[in-house]
Amino acid sequence: MPAPLPDRNDIRIAIIGLGYVGLPLAAAFGRKYPTVGFDIDAARVDELRRHHDHTLEMSEEELKASTRLACSADPADLKDCNVFIVTVPTPIDDYKRPDLRPLESASRTVGRAIARGGVAIFESTVYPGATEEICVPIIERESGLTFNENFSAGYSPERINPGDKEHRLETILKVTSGSTPEAADFVDALYASIITAGTHKASGIRVAEAAKVIENTQRDVNIALINELALIFGRMGIDTHEVLEAAGTKWNFLPFRPGLVGGHCIGVDPYYLTHKAQQIGYHPEVILAGRRINDSMGGHVAQRVVKLMQQRGLQTSGAKVLILGLAFKENCPDLRNTRVTDIIDELRTYRVDVDVHDPWVSPAQASHEYGISPVAEPQAGHYDAVILAVAHREFIALGADGVRAFGKPGAVLFDVKRALPRDRVDGCL
Repeated sequence: MPAPLPDRNDIRIAIIGLGYVGLPLAAAFGRKYPTVGFDIDAARVDELRRHHDHTLEMSEEELKASTRLACSADPADLKDCNVFIVTVPTPIDDYKRPDLRPLESASRTVGRAIARGGVAIFESTVYPGATEEICVPIIERESGLTFNENFSAGYSPERINPGDKEHRLETILKVTSGSTPEAADFVDALYASIITAGTHKASGIRVAEAAKVIENTQRDVNIALINELALIFGRMGIDTHEVLEAAGTKWNFLPFRPGLVGGHCIGVDPYYLTHKAQQIGYHPEVILAGRRINDSMGGHVAQRVVKLMQQRGLQTSGAKVLILGLAFKENCPDLRNTRVTDIIDELRTYRVDVDVHDPWVSPAQASHEYGISPVAEPQAGHYDAVILAVAHREFIALGADGVRAFGKPGAVLFDVKRALPRDRVDGCL
């Protein structure tokens, strides 16, 4: 006889990982259920106990409203929980292979805390099959429990969009799934109790996993197409954005724009799917071609800037270039997988002296993750070229004249995001 699922009136939740995904989830559940937010980063836990979130996803008032949420870095505090939700990062390594170490570690944490009748739910992006092939065996080994007899599993992919104040956890429809029909009903009802937008119950865990990984793969491939068009039209002397505006007058034309593709999702998730595809003997072509194009765009931007400088008779060796923006997207401090670093790396091959300014990011984090020390206040009239890489509102407020003021007379201004008027910049994608 399988162990009964937790009683709906006695749900005690543990959220494993309090980053961009886990914290909003912990706060939402913590307004309704006894919830432990667990993270191995004690400093992160300390700041959250003071109702401060350095990721800026949650305000002090929102955290205070989660009166049933307690944050902890002590695994012993998970012992009384009967629902465990894993929201740790799933990055890629230097060879663009899935790095499952955070997920495996979180699974061990769950396995050491889960008891008979418990439910383990995963939200981290993975390839189809990973929950039952990787995570469940670890929980079985650590707990001594048998899957679908003593404990159940579920998968409900995260859909957090960092920095987006309109599309929030509660207002985004949630895909749910479970390892048995009963577990699927339990997981679906659990999320339905906090998600006002509703839920979509998938037929199984692998379907839910696949749905998540293709959401961002589709966006990646679409952006790659537009980036390739930008490369083509640039060689033809045609303004890509004018082309897109004209094509966009047709009702079913998709409104994608060229640019850098970074972050924790779009630039990462496709590699999880292609990894699994290659494991089963299929070698994907379109997906990886899109990845190659998108990964090349930072270098392309740098080369365009260098060419513009040379056309103006500016020396590149020893030139000073200012890059505005380091985060992977506008109005957000998230540095994960930012492709602005590709621009920096390529410029440095031309012996260019690069300064980076970003009022949103943590200088300590930039230094730790990338060895970059952002300048607090760029010097006016100091640079041979200025690159607007991220369209933070502070930069947009400066306008073309304000941004150009950082450069010397005759300096190059390149707008990666097409955030400034086209006739006020020297180049853009």
